[in-house]
Amino acid sequence: MKDNRPVNLDIGTIRLPITAYTSITHRISGVILVVASFLLLWALDVSLASPAGFSTLADLMGNPLVKFVAWGISVALIYHSVAGVRHLIMDFGIGETMEGGVLGARIVITLTVLGALLTGVAIW
Repeated sequence: MKDNRPVNLDIGTIRLPITAYTSITHRISGVILVVASFLLLWALDVSLASPAGFSTLADLMGNPLVKFVAWGISVALIYHSVAGVRHLIMDFGIGETMEGGVLGARIVITLTVLGALLTGVAIW
């Protein structure tokens, strides 16, 4: 049987819907959180080891690069949590249509941007 369907293997020209981007980003944020958990556990260990370790870590948190990393981890956690709740809601059959999925994706992005801004204000 001859297949006449078009084949597009150029990933740069494929247009994905917003729901695909939010799903892909949800997976990426999960990987970021797994990697960040090792850094956060190290920081917890240092801070609880001694008063000097806590003081050193507190001084380190004054560094703008460290603040940016902490902000990035926080934003990844916010995004992953909000997108996870979206997936749970969809498991109950709410928002499974394309229109509902697009609305849910926009809500996830909006809440993440708001959370990122609030976290940025709190950290800096």
